[in-house]
Amino acid sequence: MNTSFSHLFYLKRDKTENGLKVPLYLRLTVNGKRSELSVSRKVDPQRWDSRTNKLRGTSSEARELNIYLDKVRSRINKIHEKLIDANQPFTALDLKNLYLGKKEKPKMLLEIFDEHNKQMEKLINIEFALGTYKRYFTTRKHIYEYVQDAYGKEDVPVRDVNLKFIRGFEYFLKEKKACNHNSALKYVNNFKKIIRVAVGNEWITKDPFYNYKIKFKTVEREFLSKEELERLVKIEIKWQRLSLVKDMFVFCCYTGLAYIDVQKLNRDNIVKYLDGSLWIQATRTKTKAKFGIPLLPPALAILDKYQDHPKVMNGNCVLPTLSNQKSNAYLKEIAELAGIKKNLTTHLARHTFATTVTLSNGVPLETVSKMLGHKDLRTTQHYAKIVDRKVSEDMKMLQGKMAAEKKKEDKKNRKK
Repeated sequence: MNTSFSHLFYLKRDKTENGLKVPLYLRLTVNGKRSELSVSRKVDPQRWDSRTNKLRGTSSEARELNIYLDKVRSRINKIHEKLIDANQPFTALDLKNLYLGKKEKPKMLLEIFDEHNKQMEKLINIEFALGTYKRYFTTRKHIYEYVQDAYGKEDVPVRDVNLKFIRGFEYFLKEKKACNHNSALKYVNNFKKIIRVAVGNEWITKDPFYNYKIKFKTVEREFLSKEELERLVKIEIKWQRLSLVKDMFVFCCYTGLAYIDVQKLNRDNIVKYLDGSLWIQATRTKTKAKFGIPLLPPALAILDKYQDHPKVMNGNCVLPTLSNQKSNAYLKEIAELAGIKKNLTTHLARHTFATTVTLSNGVPLETVSKMLGHKDLRTTQHYAKIVDRKVSEDMKMLQGKMAAEKKKEDKKNRKK
């Protein structure tokens, strides 16, 4: 553990007694952070030597004070050496408290987590989405279970969190909680924020994540092909609950909206543009990014279909929706009816808009990024890679077909 440490006696000149004597203080500095304490002595400023940190002269007063200061130095140095030998992280405040005989209660990890989550809960729909809060709530639950499993405790001091603790938590998530690689790292990433809170408040002196790199694996995002989307649009479903979910899904395929943003969509979000076309203008719940999307004919047709629905008539929404959980369950039935083998989810519709509906039809990446409400173009570039790969696969099929035709032609010519 590499820790810089120094100490210095100095005069507190803003506190004088009858213009003569000044209180003497000890300044402790650890890794550039300071803490100070009184040594319960006052001296004449004219006799103090700031270079040697001693009182000048050979008087009994000078000898007594300098011997006392040597004892203070010695005691501070011993405390420092003890902490170093124990390989225990510490701050200037820790040194001060140990010198004064104060044993400060260590800040506990789950205590910090609970404080963070309570603050986040109060900011739901103000600064954070409900889903974000739920992920931190779940992360806290996993940390608690990990601490119990690995350490046999209800909580641990945050200063005990090190690289071994972090790697152990990642392994616990994968082995005991059966999380896949990316899901495990998302929980670790949430945990990292809690550690940053601890570092920022100086409850720990070193960030244990310094040598830990979070590397997500690239996941191939599924989307509907042009043929699959057309098949889904055309299929007639007689059950109202399934029909409603199908229409909501198709609407998302042609607008790129996430489920939560469709659920919140209201009449004020449908605006007429300068050319008379209708647009969706809103703010993404997840990122708070503003976006604008021109309504394509299939999306407009679905809005027209439900304009007389009681929920729409009451002004609560422009499209009635079921819960996300129920919608995803019903989409499994819809996929089977449409003969689609892919795992349909409400979010797959957003991927379909980005790939099949827009990028595959030549809509520029920057335009798609703006419509999706992405803050970073790199987020949208992943969809472009999927489209490029599809083009590559299609071209290979074409090359194979051309090669087969050439071979057939060559064979025909040889027979002649």
